[in-house]
Amino acid sequence: MEIINQRKLWVMIVALLLVLAGGYSYHRYHYFNQNIYINGIKVSGLNATQALKKLKAKSTSQKIYLANDLIYQHDKTSSDFSAKDLPQIKQLVKRQWTILPSSKQQNFVVEPSAVSKNSNTEQILKKAIEKKNQRRSTAQDAYAVLKAGRVTVVKQKPGKKYDLKALLKQYKQQQFLPRVELETAYQQPLKAKSKTVQLEKKKLETLAQRTVVYQVENTKYNLAAKDYLEKATYQNGKYQIQESKLPEKISQINQQQSTLQKGISFKTHDGSTVQVASGGTYGWALKSSEAVTHIEKAFISSKKLIDAQADIYGVGYLTYGTGYGLKNSGIGNSYAEVSIEQQHLWIYKDGKEVVSTNVVTGKHNTGEDTPKGLWYIMYKQSPSTLQGSEVGNANYSVQVKYWAQFTNSGCGFHDASWRTNWASDAYLNNGSGGCVNTPSAVMANVYNNLSQKEAVVVY
Repeated sequence: MEIINQRKLWVMIVALLLVLAGGYSYHRYHYFNQNIYINGIKVSGLNATQALKKLKAKSTSQKIYLANDLIYQHDKTSSDFSAKDLPQIKQLVKRQWTILPSSKQQNFVVEPSAVSKNSNTEQILKKAIEKKNQRRSTAQDAYAVLKAGRVTVVKQKPGKKYDLKALLKQYKQQQFLPRVELETAYQQPLKAKSKTVQLEKKKLETLAQRTVVYQVENTKYNLAAKDYLEKATYQNGKYQIQESKLPEKISQINQQQSTLQKGISFKTHDGSTVQVASGGTYGWALKSSEAVTHIEKAFISSKKLIDAQADIYGVGYLTYGTGYGLKNSGIGNSYAEVSIEQQHLWIYKDGKEVVSTNVVTGKHNTGEDTPKGLWYIMYKQSPSTLQGSEVGNANYSVQVKYWAQFTNSGCGFHDASWRTNWASDAYLNNGSGGCVNTPSAVMANVYNNLSQKEAVVVY
């Protein structure tokens, strides 16, 4: 009997302990441990409802520090918590629950359901960081460069500018805390061993091996990128050429081959050779800026051959150049020949003489000589009204049946029905105002055998 009573006593004790343990466990399962904080507010020992009540009643201010330096502070009238946040608080109670009581500090950050979206805070923080960055050195990325035929990598340089993106990310993780502490984060430069820089290096090594044939008339120039690209980089998926020797090369080619405003040795109608003065409008030259651009683009696109004809230019009425690719000092076999001394005009078509006539050129005694040099037929007009001035006639206007201009100053071939003196020495004291007066009887034939762009050789 005594044994049975002892057993009953133990059963009662165990049952009581279980009840106490269950009650304690239930209490702990629904209440926060010690040192638990929500958005910087201590909720230790409180259940979810009590904690929410405390959170709702707490008005907060926020201070934002960067490397222990206060950079922004603003006050809030409420914590923005409401009854809708109770489920969130209950979840936190479960998350922090431990089998044994714990005094470990835990800090939870909760976004209140009724949070007032203060969009200015992030923008103000951004501006504050940007202002600090104005006085800080910028990190310099590593990059590959092709220089003087060799590809190297320039190493990165660290800077002291803050990494705005990283700091804003830190802020968002703490934005509901009364004290936000941002750890220093600097902008990181691109490193020399990065995939980006290694790709740049590979691209430039490929560029350095490329060549292009630049064909000027019948001459081919083999140009190697490594020889002419003094400095080039590959950035953001594009080649960038900063320095090159190509302008000097184009200048050299112009000296060797261009015909624009250069004098020539000319074989006349009778087989003799005369030196034609430089400075006329006939001819072509390479426009350096366009030629360089086309060659550089060919290097970049791996194009093998370029025809320089796309890069030529001229002066006068036709600015795209004349005589490119022609033989006979660049004038070809179709041209007009004017001898001041003989006062005569010859026109050749495909090497054959088609016109031969006496003419009267500009008046010599007044300095109105027809200008010597190498010109071209700018345009033709029939009929035409000639207007201008000459010595003794400040403002004239005359009708002609045929007009073919060949100088910028207004000299050209035309009929002169008013002229009575066609002597070979008429030009000395009774010449024209600079044009080549042509007898009316032959002017139609002259006009029909002159073509735009063809050379006019005056000597």
